[in-house]
Amino acid sequence: MESLLLDRLSALSHPKRMDVFRLLMRRCPDALPAGEIATALDLKPSTASVYLATLSQVGLIRQSRAGTSLLYDLDLSAARSVVTDLFDDCCRGRPDMCPPMVTTPAKATYNVLFICTGNAARSIIAEAILRHLAPYRFNVYSAGTCAKSAPNPRAIAELERQNIDVSNLYSKDLSQFRTPDAPQMDFVFTICDRAANADHHLWPNHPICAHWGLPDPSRNGPTSFQSAFTAMWTRLQAFTSLKLDTFDRVTLQNHMDDIARTSTIS
Repeated sequence: MESLLLDRLSALSHPKRMDVFRLLMRRCPDALPAGEIATALDLKPSTASVYLATLSQVGLIRQSRAGTSLLYDLDLSAARSVVTDLFDDCCRGRPDMCPPMVTTPAKATYNVLFICTGNAARSIIAEAILRHLAPYRFNVYSAGTCAKSAPNPRAIAELERQNIDVSNLYSKDLSQFRTPDAPQMDFVFTICDRAANADHHLWPNHPICAHWGLPDPSRNGPTSFQSAFTAMWTRLQAFTSLKLDTFDRVTLQNHMDDIARTSTIS
């Protein structure tokens, strides 16, 4: 056990291998093709293959196959064991070093942020739906890592077709939510893979983060915006049905990851 811990720490000691590990952590529970990992981290395919092999050998990530593609995802139990093995004695000898497993504090309203690349379609749709479903329970925001000048007209048209208010929707850059006076988020969801792959700085207040990726409807057929709406509506109905203040953070994170697996469209 001690040898395995040292092997895993050695694998993570290389900055680029740590980048691979962090990317798969951000995209958890998704399994990513090796090519997407290489592209996201600007690595040569051969270099990415070496890093992935090293992390796989020590059990921190898992390899699977879909057709001719090799896919990689994080082994959460292995990642947890690294932390557990490092601090195994603290709960017995120094409990003051281990924060208790607390539930999410009860609040009148929770702050929620949806992020995609352009903040023109998917995150705009999510913002509008959640505000419609639970206007008094959540303060809802959306932003883009490279925000467009305005929402996609087809996204707005689909929301109007569904009788969702669009009067307050506009595209916003993520940077405005990084200022000292910005609202502190309780939940942060990435809605597109490019936004999830970006190495965002840690959020203050340690919000629950999850990736609820959907295909870009602007790149697909005429019913794509309706499909994106339906998928996000289903996810947000599941989200709003949860009694958030009754779960510890691990259980709540698991719920967010489970919701990500629902209504996945291609």
